[in-house]
Amino acid sequence: MSMRNALLSLAALLSTQAVSADDGWLYYGGDQGGRHYSEAALIDRDNVSDLDVAWVHRSGDVERFGEGMENTSTQSTPILLPEAAGESLVYCTPFNRVIALDPGTGAKRWDFDPDIDRRGSRTFRCRGVSYAEVSRGDENGHCRHRLYLATHDRKLWAIDAKDGKPCSRFGNKGMVKLYGKEGYVPGDLSSSSAPTVAGGVVVVGSGIIDFARATTPRGTVLAFDADTGKQVWQFDPLLGHPKSGSANVWAPMSVDEENGLLFLPTSAPSPDYYGVDRPGDDLYANSIVAVDLKTGNVRWHFQHVRHDLWDYDTPAQPILFQWEKNGESIPALIQVTKQSFVFVLNRLTGESLWEITEHPAPPSDIAGEKTALTQPKPIAPPPLVDSFLIPSNVWGLTPWDRGHCAKQVASLNNLGLFTPMSEQLSLMYPGSLGGANWGGGALIGDSGVLLVNINNAAFTGQLIPTPSGDNANARTDHPQNGKRMQVTMEGTPYTVEIGALTSPLGIPCNAPPWGKLIAVDLYEGSVKWQAALGSVHEMGPISVPFHIDWGTPNLGGGIATDGGVFFIGATMDRQIRAFDVDTGETLWKHTLANDATATPMTYVYKGRQYVVINAGGHFMFQRGYGDYLYAFALPE
Repeated sequence: MSMRNALLSLAALLSTQAVSADDGWLYYGGDQGGRHYSEAALIDRDNVSDLDVAWVHRSGDVERFGEGMENTSTQSTPILLPEAAGESLVYCTPFNRVIALDPGTGAKRWDFDPDIDRRGSRTFRCRGVSYAEVSRGDENGHCRHRLYLATHDRKLWAIDAKDGKPCSRFGNKGMVKLYGKEGYVPGDLSSSSAPTVAGGVVVVGSGIIDFARATTPRGTVLAFDADTGKQVWQFDPLLGHPKSGSANVWAPMSVDEENGLLFLPTSAPSPDYYGVDRPGDDLYANSIVAVDLKTGNVRWHFQHVRHDLWDYDTPAQPILFQWEKNGESIPALIQVTKQSFVFVLNRLTGESLWEITEHPAPPSDIAGEKTALTQPKPIAPPPLVDSFLIPSNVWGLTPWDRGHCAKQVASLNNLGLFTPMSEQLSLMYPGSLGGANWGGGALIGDSGVLLVNINNAAFTGQLIPTPSGDNANARTDHPQNGKRMQVTMEGTPYTVEIGALTSPLGIPCNAPPWGKLIAVDLYEGSVKWQAALGSVHEMGPISVPFHIDWGTPNLGGGIATDGGVFFIGATMDRQIRAFDVDTGETLWKHTLANDATATPMTYVYKGRQYVVINAGGHFMFQRGYGDYLYAFALPE
């Protein structure tokens, strides 16, 4: 241990102060504005290479659910509760079990199992739980400090943060049913992201079945009194579109409590790839919608995709920060998108802080389909994916597979970004995985520098006429690793087929890296640096004993710290990595039991800084599953 690090550790041990909010992690995204940033700096760029496993906790889901784990995606980010609430590290498993641990040892303190209804084919996932202190508790002061959980089977639970027991004053013995009269089963409608709690209300979005039907459940956002569970407002982004559905909020929301604003990242309307029966722009789908926290009334909205035909949901939590440039100080919001744009908006008005241009969008050749003439595009920062792919710039390991890729690309319906799906095989670049996805980005303090991980793999898609009377409805959430997805969009004349654009060797036809970490200077509107994210050494028919840093598809996010370090898992190589935030240099990596498709978190507890990440794999990657929670720290 260096002298500097020893002195820092000694000072922390001698301190009698409780862990501050800046050194803890009380919200899914680090704070209510989702900055994914911590001021903890005991681990820094000089000593991060000494990081090692401090403890490992296993939830027990593998033993309990067995083969059911194959249909899970482990995505939970723990939170650290304040001392008054028990100071536990709390997270949820894909089956919505909530587990509280000792932050220093990983020993289990309590767990809560809502015993969810596991019907339906939808993948099980839970990104997190939320904490709040209410004005008064139940009898004997129970449940003054609460955790809120939205489950796969559409129930909202309030449980005591100290013992995990349901709160009797909330709803029906601690639970509120989120289903309406429609009575959908969990395969149609579920929950994944943590509820948002602020200003005495708890707000819940939803996950809705993709692709399978023309008319899906409504993407209604629901708000409840945080104390009693009584509903206080609701917001349907697609009122006036009876033949559609969705536009749901499946990504985490953000809150500006000072200004009474809640920011909703809405998804695509249904059906995702056929819009004949939902003409127009489909407001408020594919938007950031700012609503009044207390009433749900719309204050402003910004739509980043009009009449979506590409499944370009708003995939990530809006990031709130203060824009400090040219003497101006403006409350601002950052939104990363699947189409690889970074929008920077005034969060009080929705006006863009960089000029928006109108990008001409190609028309559709599907009968009755009327695409938007243009799509909004910021002049800066630049797109994070170069979606220009033609036969002359394809990639391959050999002239043979490059030639195959060139022939494929030459045959595609390919009019650039926003090429609508056709009966001819069409290029989808970026595809519905992005660009950016639900991992979002991390804002480095007040620097105006955003770190964001992206996918960079071209896909193809095709609308296939469905024979009359054929109602087959096989589906998956997205194309699995190495497979093409085919889904009947029931209620439309078409089945959709989607898959990666690869050579006969199974290698992407666009140049690597296929996963990237990118540093964006929001004030300069430029890319500072970019680095490959992930190694393909485990992705071939056989694994090789050395890393090949060509980047991999990635799901999950990263976090930045005041120590100058960025931590991220997300990749298809079982690694967690630490990068230098200034240069993109890899400073440390560790091999986990499974892929860590979750966002990590960090905190200081009893003078020691920990970095914690869930490693349980992802259904879509098809690379195995587990129930591991890892904590890393410097040697004591």
